[in-house]
Amino acid sequence: MTRRSFETGQRSGVIVASTIDDTASTDNADAGHEVARGPMRQRGEWRWRTQPSSVTLKLTMVVTGVVFALFVLVHMIGNLKVYTGAAHFDAYAHWLRTLGEPLLPYEGALWIFRVVLLTCLVAHVGAATMLTVRGHRARGRFRRAGMRSLRTFTARTMLTGGIVLLLFIVFHILDLTTGTRPAASAAYRPGHAYDNLIASFERPAVALFYFLVMAVLGAHLVHGLWTVVNDLGVTGHRARQVLVALGALLALSVAVGNMSIPVAVQLGLL
Repeated sequence: MTRRSFETGQRSGVIVASTIDDTASTDNADAGHEVARGPMRQRGEWRWRTQPSSVTLKLTMVVTGVVFALFVLVHMIGNLKVYTGAAHFDAYAHWLRTLGEPLLPYEGALWIFRVVLLTCLVAHVGAATMLTVRGHRARGRFRRAGMRSLRTFTARTMLTGGIVLLLFIVFHILDLTTGTRPAASAAYRPGHAYDNLIASFERPAVALFYFLVMAVLGAHLVHGLWTVVNDLGVTGHRARQVLVALGALLALSVAVGNMSIPVAVQLGLL
């Protein structure tokens, strides 16, 4: 080997060694950076996991939605007792207040139902709000265009319909439960459920308000129960058709049954 070749090889060895050292230093620095960054990332993941997952929120919507669907169905059936006359309707209202006696105090069962429904309402609204916010953040600036079906329309108006129903619940309680003016009529008398209902629906604006809100409730139930079928993972074509049809029938029955009462009062049939 010549002197020049030896010097060249020596210089190459220095360059290679230097490159190896630099690579090792870079790897060590990256490793150190990862080590330093690891706990922060883990802490960030831990903070995210303290929030409910979308699956949990959807399950909450399903459970509370089914509870509300059953409640409005039973409530509508009870409301239809108004067609049997004042004595029967007032007796039904009194039975609700004394349900469970003597094991429960007066109106004890009613308050249990109210607490359960209020809890479901808070959970339902909270889950819906969180899912809506997450959906908007996930889509960002991008929106799907050309979606104009009836189902898509009801889906887009679910939040608005939910707000309308929430305001209606407040008005309904002030009108027929607590008798608070101006929501309640001037003729409101505690303990006279039939007369209070008739007096309230004799006001055209209130009757129209109830009628329109029942239409909103029907649309909300149709899409909500359709969503329940999807979220429960029903994949069979026939099973999906049957469940969706039952949900639509329930929604239509509740809406039409409740709509008939203010209409009957305005027509003088009650």
